[in-house]
Amino acid sequence: MEYMIWDVNPNIISIGYLTIRWYGLMFAFSFLLGYQIMKWMYIREKKDFKNLDQLLLYLIGGAIIGARLGHCLLYDPVYYLSNPLKIFAVWEGGLASHGGGIGALIGLFIYKQKTKGSYLWLLDRVAIPTALAGFFIRMGNLFNSEILGIPTSVPWAIVFIRIDSIPRHPAQLYEALAYILIFFLLLFIYKKIGNKLNSGAFSGFFLFLVFTSRFFIEFVKDKQEAYSTDFWMNTGQVLSIPFVVAGIVLIFMAFKKKDSLNEN
Repeated sequence: MEYMIWDVNPNIISIGYLTIRWYGLMFAFSFLLGYQIMKWMYIREKKDFKNLDQLLLYLIGGAIIGARLGHCLLYDPVYYLSNPLKIFAVWEGGLASHGGGIGALIGLFIYKQKTKGSYLWLLDRVAIPTALAGFFIRMGNLFNSEILGIPTSVPWAIVFIRIDSIPRHPAQLYEALAYILIFFLLLFIYKKIGNKLNSGAFSGFFLFLVFTSRFFIEFVKDKQEAYSTDFWMNTGQVLSIPFVVAGIVLIFMAFKKKDSLNEN
């Protein structure tokens, strides 16, 4: 059987010590596009968007710091605790989405301490472009030939020739597809009945859908953690469960409220 061969250079261009990578481009584009979506929502709801630049900085900072620490401490703690300076070597790769999620939540919380309004209201709006950001980031992983799937013989298997000659599940594409579908679903709900939902509903939908899909896709992912375990769930699945539970709790609380708290 003929499989698709993936041999794309992860670097777009290199000039001296400066290298522009597809992953970095996708990462930056996801936040810039997310900013525009947030601005559109603020205008649509007649909210003041003068502090959105500051919001973006807190969100990016929290997400990157959290994602890096999550990768170092959750997936390969022995190496990074033995070589603590390597934690700062972000250019060598290694960002964990679970840690990025926690970091983004903390960044948004710090931001809201400096501004007025509801934390859940903001979280609901950020959830929508974040799903889109997940799509672009996983496409960046595709260009890096990382987040690989386990070997398979399915017709849509891909051979990541820069890694090996084994046909594998395109796990990063599975996640990218899940996230883009979640984005369009959340956007559709927001446009149709967003003003009728209590605060926390969108955040709950986002957490439940994203991390439930992540949990099941992990079954076809190659091992990412540097340590071995006899547990039937891998690290990514274990870390997804609290987010799924949090999503269910937020959805339950949002629909249980009698009065709308959907205010900034």
